[in-house]
Amino acid sequence: MLFLARCLTVVGVVRLALTLSSYNRVRRLVTRLDARRDASIADLRRVAWGVAAAARLVPGATCLTQALAGQYLLARQGSASKISIGIEKGTGSELRAHAWLMSGNHIVLGGSINGFAHLVDHGS
Repeated sequence: MLFLARCLTVVGVVRLALTLSSYNRVRRLVTRLDARRDASIADLRRVAWGVAAAARLVPGATCLTQALAGQYLLARQGSASKISIGIEKGTGSELRAHAWLMSGNHIVLGGSINGFAHLVDHGS
């Protein structure tokens, strides 16, 4: 229960920070932590579950909010991750972007990357 409360706090703070500031500024704050080791599958699942559950309670908690919150939570325990950003293919003139949280070869948050063109990665 304590972990879920921590996730709710982090998702809420990241959502507020993205509303009041720029993505680059929020990302710099998140990536200040020294995170170099690989996370265990159990840690990745726990963060994915906690952030997804918290995001259902925070209005406007987009994929980017969730990815940044998850990256922060992993970095707090010393685990490296990156945020990948892409755009959906075949949407015509409408541009739809999406963000994923990746750790190693694992997608932690954001779902499948199929149907998206990769734009950029932001590591920890």
